[in-house]
Amino acid sequence: MSFTIQDMMLTAETRYEMKFLAGKNGWSNSISWVHLLEDTTIIQNFWGKELAVTTGLGFPEKEDWMHLAQQLNRYHASGLVINVGQYIYEVPEELKAYCDENDLPLLTVPWEVHLSDMIKDFSIHVFLQDTTDEQIASALIAAIETPDNQDAYRKDLLQYFDVDGSFQVLLMTCEGLDSMDTVERKKLSYRIQVYLEDITHNGSFFYYNSDFVLVANALSEEYLCRLVEGAIKRGKRRMPGLQLCVGIGSSCMDISQLSISYQRAKAAAHIAMTQKKQVVKFDDCGLFRLLYMVKDKEILKEMETECLAALEEYDRRYHAGYVETLQSYLKHNGSIQAVAAELYTHRNTVLYRIGNIRKILGNELKTPEERLPYQIAFYIRNMHGQI
Repeated sequence: MSFTIQDMMLTAETRYEMKFLAGKNGWSNSISWVHLLEDTTIIQNFWGKELAVTTGLGFPEKEDWMHLAQQLNRYHASGLVINVGQYIYEVPEELKAYCDENDLPLLTVPWEVHLSDMIKDFSIHVFLQDTTDEQIASALIAAIETPDNQDAYRKDLLQYFDVDGSFQVLLMTCEGLDSMDTVERKKLSYRIQVYLEDITHNGSFFYYNSDFVLVANALSEEYLCRLVEGAIKRGKRRMPGLQLCVGIGSSCMDISQLSISYQRAKAAAHIAMTQKKQVVKFDDCGLFRLLYMVKDKEILKEMETECLAALEEYDRRYHAGYVETLQSYLKHNGSIQAVAAELYTHRNTVLYRIGNIRKILGNELKTPEERLPYQIAFYIRNMHGQI
């Protein structure tokens, strides 16, 4: 819901004769602040989402313009506005091409425009929108935490969302996110928002409970998946060291069901982190959907321990590899040949191990009912990233 390049153009195109030259895929980039600059020194202190405005005084050559654009892209600026007509008359084609390639919006206003008035105007819009965004985030958090108390959020969100429509939650996280200090986390938040193309007034982005949260309203899942793919692609290009993991919750109808989508997105994000996957959709998680929705986590630990503790103890004493053998046996639906191939072990050795495993467990492992508890135990273990 932030103040975006698109929002700015709605008024600036007429009021300031602003023209959009390049970088149209960054049309929905959010703006966190506006800076007037005539050299690149200050850019290294950008947090992300800053809109740069320049007269061109400090950039006399084409190479200077290219260096400016490269620095803005490196530090996750939301766009560049050039005041043409005094120090620069024609914007270099190479600069336009670079901005198109990197989705960096490039705009111009004529020299007659008073930059101080324009910057003040934009800054007021940013401030007002930031305040609104905080109110929206608070209402959405209330919908997640206390879904039954609709008085705490429904009326507040009515003017911004189709509260009777569809909602879907996406969670984005990375290693060490919850241990970052507030400043570093805010910077990362701004940069990720730059990566999210085309999310303007159909969503809200905020930090909550150790994750970045994107709440999308009345958008198709296919659209959201393309959005995530684009964000990851842009993130790799601009921040190659950042390994984002994304969990996508189920789509739900009505704002009162938002907490369901959130909890499912939380589970999907956990799976993405433990299994080192970039994107996990909860609806594609099979049996994990059921296990992650169990609130009593102790019962899951008990089921895992009851099934596997005896084999683990035997493995500790004799290094027999029985837990690994059982896992492979269940995975291949009891095929001795497949287990032998996966474990690079002679089939007679596998037969011997399975025979001992049956004795230790007191279970023949022949029927689906006999195997099911152990399959679930391995699923539970996988939830914790132990496999």
